[in-house]
Amino acid sequence: MAVISAIANEIWDMKYRLKGTDGQLVDKSVEDTWKRVADALASVETDPSAWEPVFYQALADYRLLPGGRILAGAGTGRTVTLHNCFVMGTVGDDMASIFENLKEAALTMQRGGGIGYDFSTLRPKGAPVKGVGADASGPLSFMDVWDAMCKTIMSAGSRRGAMMATMRCDHPDIEDFIAAKQTQGRLTNFNLSVLATDPFMAAVKADEEWELQFNGTVHKTVSARTLWDSLMQATYDYAEPGVIFIDRINARNNLSYCETIAATNPCGEQPLPPYGTCLLGSINLARLVKNPFTEKAAIDEEALADLAGTATRMLDNVVEASKYPVAEQRNEAINKRRIGLGMTGLADALILCGLTYGSPEAVAAAERWAAIISHSAYRASVDMAKEKGAFPLFDKDAYLASPTIQDLPQDIQDGIAKHGIRNALLTSIAPTGTISLFADNVSSGIEPVFSFTYTRHVVQPDGSRKGQEVSDYAYRLFRELNGDDAPLPEYFVDAQTLSPDAHLAMQAAVQKHVDSAISKTINVPADFPFEQFKDVYMSAYDNGCKGCTTYRPSDVRGAVLEVNATESVAAVPEHDTTKPLDRPDAVPGQTYKLRWPESDHAIYITVNDIDAETADGNHQRRPFEVFINSKNMEHYAWTVALTRMISAVFRRGGDVGFVVEELKAVFDPRGGQWMNGRYVPSLLAAIGGVIEEHMISIGFLESDKKSAGASDAEEPGNVVRLDTPSRDKRFRACPKCGTYALLRQEGCDSCTSCGFSKCS
Repeated sequence: MAVISAIANEIWDMKYRLKGTDGQLVDKSVEDTWKRVADALASVETDPSAWEPVFYQALADYRLLPGGRILAGAGTGRTVTLHNCFVMGTVGDDMASIFENLKEAALTMQRGGGIGYDFSTLRPKGAPVKGVGADASGPLSFMDVWDAMCKTIMSAGSRRGAMMATMRCDHPDIEDFIAAKQTQGRLTNFNLSVLATDPFMAAVKADEEWELQFNGTVHKTVSARTLWDSLMQATYDYAEPGVIFIDRINARNNLSYCETIAATNPCGEQPLPPYGTCLLGSINLARLVKNPFTEKAAIDEEALADLAGTATRMLDNVVEASKYPVAEQRNEAINKRRIGLGMTGLADALILCGLTYGSPEAVAAAERWAAIISHSAYRASVDMAKEKGAFPLFDKDAYLASPTIQDLPQDIQDGIAKHGIRNALLTSIAPTGTISLFADNVSSGIEPVFSFTYTRHVVQPDGSRKGQEVSDYAYRLFRELNGDDAPLPEYFVDAQTLSPDAHLAMQAAVQKHVDSAISKTINVPADFPFEQFKDVYMSAYDNGCKGCTTYRPSDVRGAVLEVNATESVAAVPEHDTTKPLDRPDAVPGQTYKLRWPESDHAIYITVNDIDAETADGNHQRRPFEVFINSKNMEHYAWTVALTRMISAVFRRGGDVGFVVEELKAVFDPRGGQWMNGRYVPSLLAAIGGVIEEHMISIGFLESDKKSAGASDAEEPGNVVRLDTPSRDKRFRACPKCGTYALLRQEGCDSCTSCGFSKCS
């Protein structure tokens, strides 16, 4: 096997390599990882020895990429779920049901599962609560409880839980739901999507009135188009909520005769019923191209069909091999045996074949490859039904009546009629950001290549950072074959240059052969006109998509960086940070009084400053020390510790604005408080806010919370550190490693540096 890139090895080592509790390496090589997974999935077969080598060959050379939870958990003996996706039970409109669901959510995330919830079932804010003489707080208040719970759960593999919240377009609180993420720090662990019905879309087109109602009672009537415009404006500015075309999902569901769907998993590729589960895997198309960059370049379609059949059997076996957080999830999985087989590396495969992403030729090729995967998976599932039996809830007449089944080739329909089918649903296009990095940085899912090359800044043992070039798989192969000086052909297009129409054309074409849904993000430039932006979502609906997600850089949310690679950080106070600054005999300062709703006593925060000389010879007032005091003795130990730690950092000089961001990122597992009309996630975050306001008042931080000396184009809400190198304008700051390497693709934030992913 050829030597793969450094980042691929690092992602494998961090995410998927099995290590003992003492850190001892169990998987000595990536081949060991493939064998571990193959052994685990073959173990449920009647003759494991016959299938283990077949499964291993499917995994070898990164041709089949099981979902990350399968790679990390299969064959480890750990009590983790191998299912990526869950939609939890229906939340009943009473306290007992609400908190029972909260408990189940915590258990699921603890085992490593991402979850989805429909909050449309909860009565709107202000509705009477019978028997207690009070008004309901509304579904968003309970979403805050879920969000706080999620912050406390470190799920399997050191992953934070990811959640999806949906709400119907006719719920009385839909306007508040649309605006929820406009409050900084609120619902940060949720992706939000509006369930748009066919009647609502028709009302938007006709500019009709739209009733917001709950349990048959109309609470308000609004203009459908005005509501749509507010949804579009929120998405334009904040990248959320997304839109799910829920009636289309239910109409084309193979199981519409026995389930109703009202939510999806966190990234939207799996619309699921209550307690619905799904396990994921993706075929790496880039590894199946023969004769790349020649006139004979093409996908090995026979190999693709065989691989899809093997992958279907492997994923079906995961149903038995996996653990389940709650019994209802296990029953749902066994009764329907849903799997989600898809593809990744599509954009790279198109490049290797000389096709331009979004062109008619590329769209036709993507549709053909998707059809091969779908038809091969369905044929394999019919063959398994002959051998192992159909899924328990199979109803021949009802199943064959599904529009999706009726679109399949006649031989598949005949096979289902005669033998049944092992898996109720089989195909999905899931986020593959991390596993695509693991597979030598192939393009993710059906997304275009985000960037052919970028510089990754790797932290060294001494704390310094070393630049490391990361290149796309197809780009690197082209350079190996043609040399570093060869001009790139015109079909090397990336996400920065494509129109929304190119994205939509690919999504709509592939959706024809995906029985579940597709996780995809349509990236649009910051200056993309709002009126055209609205049309993207309407076009997605008109072209048969099941949902739509976009990402547009926006100042109000925290845009992608605009710092040029040649720009450097402006002057900040120069100082040897290994030695404390000298303290003058007298220092100016300010004392602030902070009242935290849960505390009987106010907290007093004093911030003292000094005058420091900057590198360009000017002078700047900067924070030097902090004192935190309260009469509440319960706070004594940690306030003293915080005082000493913050003061020690301040006295080392340099750009210390990051202290504010660290404090503001602290979340109280019991939930935060509403203060002055905004949600503050913890008392420590409130203290961070006070220090931040002081820094702004003395000119150390700018009023839009940029660090002193930062470029005008710097991302709002983030702070420049002295040791941070020039940053690529296409990426945002990763919440895990802090590197500016975060991108939005497939409805998900993924870090190209450390492999962090919100949902894959």
